[in-house]
Amino acid sequence: MNVMDSFSLKGKVALITGGAGIVGQQMVRALYEAGATTCVASRNIDSLYDLRDSLAKDDFDITPLQYDQSEEASILALRDAVLDQHGRIDILVNNAVLRPMKDGYKGDASTFDQSMQVNATGLFVITRAMGDVMAEQGNGSIINIGSIQGMVGADPEIYNNTEMNGWYPDYYFHKGGMINFTRFTGSYYGASGVRCNCLSPGGVATENHPEAFVEQYSARTFLGRLANQTDMMGSIVFLASDASIYVTGTNIPVDGGYTAK
Repeated sequence: MNVMDSFSLKGKVALITGGAGIVGQQMVRALYEAGATTCVASRNIDSLYDLRDSLAKDDFDITPLQYDQSEEASILALRDAVLDQHGRIDILVNNAVLRPMKDGYKGDASTFDQSMQVNATGLFVITRAMGDVMAEQGNGSIINIGSIQGMVGADPEIYNNTEMNGWYPDYYFHKGGMINFTRFTGSYYGASGVRCNCLSPGGVATENHPEAFVEQYSARTFLGRLANQTDMMGSIVFLASDASIYVTGTNIPVDGGYTAK
């Protein structure tokens, strides 16, 4: 097989959660462009219909599905919906995230619990539900979407002269835990031909970022900039496809060198 053919996702069924956000949208596009039948799941189904409509102009056809990652019954119903429609699950991208700690480190402990219900317990439940299907099939790729904030401590200097801050303990906690859960899952499913890897993006540029933040963050990277709207696409296709057939249990930062500096 030509090496470029190993990047193709034709004939594969992909499920990505939380696909309507700034990172999720480029991953949805990448999976579809690489040939996968692409299902996108979120608690907010309307946002997925909007995404489907926006992609339709490029002749994309995604399947929006609703679920709640805080409820195991909803996760199992999502699994069954994908299987009923497509008969298999080859790729799971765990991109959904809940950010309830609006008051950061001083926030009520109940918001930390709420975050863990989705971002820790929910991650485990959906990975097990879809991973078991892949194990029965004898192959599959699970991709957890982490963050550089699961790899390094908070850097207050990048927020100087802005109203932004990085004091969100739940996010650092569950993104850090996700990396080692990736290793656990890779080990658990490895004998069944199922791989599990983590992709840890750096900051992605938005129109709302203050100029001071953009300059300070960019200076913290090797490449001198935040990520753009396409920087995650190649990495997600690599991990989803047979191009990474011998890669499992690893974490790949896609951060312009932020965590290496």
